[in-house]
Amino acid sequence: MMVGTWRWSGRVTQHCPREGRSGISTQSSPPSPQPLWRQRNFAVFWTAQTLSVLGDSFALIALPLLVLQATGSLARMGLLTAVGGAASVVAGVFAGVVVDRVDRRRLLIGCDLVRMVLYGAIPLVWVFGPRIWLLYGVLPLCEAVGTFFAVGYVTVVRGLVATERLTEANGRLNATAAAAGVLGPVCAGLVAAWAGPASAVGVDAASFGVSAACLLLVRIRPRPADDRAGPTENRAARRAGLWRDLRAGVSFLYGHPVLRSLTALLFGFSFLTLGLTDLVIYHVKHDLGHDDGTVGTVMACGALGTIAGSLLVARIRRRFGFGWAWAGATAVCGLAFAGLGWTRDVAVVAGLSATFLGCVGIAGTCSMSLRQEVTPEPLLGRVTSAFWTLHYSAAPIGAAALTWSAERHGTAPVALVAGGLCVVIAAVALFTPVRRSGRPS
Repeated sequence: MMVGTWRWSGRVTQHCPREGRSGISTQSSPPSPQPLWRQRNFAVFWTAQTLSVLGDSFALIALPLLVLQATGSLARMGLLTAVGGAASVVAGVFAGVVVDRVDRRRLLIGCDLVRMVLYGAIPLVWVFGPRIWLLYGVLPLCEAVGTFFAVGYVTVVRGLVATERLTEANGRLNATAAAAGVLGPVCAGLVAAWAGPASAVGVDAASFGVSAACLLLVRIRPRPADDRAGPTENRAARRAGLWRDLRAGVSFLYGHPVLRSLTALLFGFSFLTLGLTDLVIYHVKHDLGHDDGTVGTVMACGALGTIAGSLLVARIRRRFGFGWAWAGATAVCGLAFAGLGWTRDVAVVAGLSATFLGCVGIAGTCSMSLRQEVTPEPLLGRVTSAFWTLHYSAAPIGAAALTWSAERHGTAPVALVAGGLCVVIAAVALFTPVRRSGRPS
């Protein structure tokens, strides 16, 4: 169960010219009556993104297995994960600036090719014997490059589909990403068992090569040369320093009432929920006495919830509007979280996990779609990067606090308190501009 899904959807989404009273941009692309899967550019991009997530999922299993095979040390596995995570956070600070300055399609292709080469070096070197130092060099670089890919991916979607289809498109992308996130670790484990973890890393590298080849076939609508500023402003922006560029995304978030409120609300939500996966694993294994296979089943059920939420999100947002859809999904997340620590039935734990992640998928996809709709094109990368960095900044501390408290006081009371606070966050949202945004017609 990967709470991080929320991040890539919005682990899921200021002055804004041409926006209405709700804060939603009234500018839109011409409607496209074709189903998304029949729109060639989106369909090819959809395939490329699914393959990219599949590759990431292979690495999630194969690299720790390599460390375990070579050292037998759990601590060394944890250190590798920590190094990769730190590189991702640092890259996130600068990713938006880069994405907004370069050709985004070429950036995505370059990110896939770099990861193909870096991951591909591991099985080649492993032929001559384990080289643990290589993993500590490759993984941070790949995690950093993956962050650039993720920010670029968010900005590219708006150039592939009409504005009114963004929520539907993001839901489809998130659903298949969730499916790939389940299939990847399973396949990686099978390949590692059959041919060794290094071979699984090789398959990972190949998936990025195929993804890059798919992206070569995609045609993205060119960004307007001047959709928010005149030539003078554009030249001045190009001359602006790095610090000014870094502040641009934060300034837009602060100036847009809906995004400002959403960032603050998600700061609290991420703090409370990032450690949920660890809490569920601890509850299933230690409180309920089940084995690793049961833990895997519970996590698979959670992923199925993500797929269901991603497929339903467009319909839910059209029916209720952004504000009520986001607040309602967040409230249900809190209720599911509150019940996780109390139930003694593993089937109920699986159901609550699926409910939690399904609602994370709904709220996160709504969030990402909103940012794509209201953010001026030249700022989209920086706003996305700033949004993720700000609302995730305290999440690791929250995860440590949650798991420490659960170990000390038990999972039931900690889950109840954390889930209850998530419901409070949803209630607070109804007293902010979030509630008034995107009312259904």
